[in-house]
Amino acid sequence: MTIFSVRHITSYRYVRDVDFGEHRLMFRPRDSFDQRLIEASLTIYPEESHVRWIHDVFGNCVALVDFSRPASELRFETWITLDHTPQVALDLKVDEAALTYPFSYDKDEIADLTPAMQRHYPDPNDEVGRWARQFVRQGRPTETGHLLMTLCYAIRESFVYARRHEHGTQTPVQTLRLRSGTCRDFALLMMEAARILGLAARFVTGYVYVPDRDGSTVLGGGSTHAWCQIYLPGAGWTEFDPTNGIVGNRDLIRVAVARDPRQAVPLSGSYDGDGKDFDSMTVQVNVTTR
Repeated sequence: MTIFSVRHITSYRYVRDVDFGEHRLMFRPRDSFDQRLIEASLTIYPEESHVRWIHDVFGNCVALVDFSRPASELRFETWITLDHTPQVALDLKVDEAALTYPFSYDKDEIADLTPAMQRHYPDPNDEVGRWARQFVRQGRPTETGHLLMTLCYAIRESFVYARRHEHGTQTPVQTLRLRSGTCRDFALLMMEAARILGLAARFVTGYVYVPDRDGSTVLGGGSTHAWCQIYLPGAGWTEFDPTNGIVGNRDLIRVAVARDPRQAVPLSGSYDGDGKDFDSMTVQVNVTTR
């Protein structure tokens, strides 16, 4: 059991006062048996703002923020504290029928899992398909756990992490060809590979604890993190972080899950003005332990 604290600051600056449209924030972690939210706070500038909460289609907590006056700076500061219990994937009890790949999901679960099993991105030359199927053993049984861990570690070892300032996520084909990307790109590639193999996969956004950065709530840097979950009968939604080679939830703090990365953007919104009115954006994320 570990107590994590997360401080997340996002600040936008403009060359003049601008009006802001509605902004959506995903920062409140999903309460579960392996992570329990202790405290959460949200501070916004301009202060004359209105916040309301909803649950989206996936059950994520979303804060919707409206603003009553223009400003030349927009700032969101969130603090969360949670009780985190590591779950090691190797200790999970997968149903005996699913220990070996391929397997079939229960008919009562298929209707709910189907959207997460369908491929979402074009692969006209089957590049991602061929890459994914190479991890299936030929002529002898393939252990499901070994297959997924090998897929996760293959991305970790064979691809180069490259921070990218542009919005959005690369397609799986782009990531495969470039052999580089961000955590969101790697998560999506593993999701699409799992779907090619007939498995249900979904996207996760949140935070990762990095011990080397512990002890400071002042130093800048850091960002949100992304990984994926694969649904395994008997074990449920299981975490796979191909960026760091983590199987299980160790050091991972879930905030939101979605069928596609576009549905789990940590912060989004608009302003009324020209592109030249925007000056800069800074992000600071600090994940520490007590």
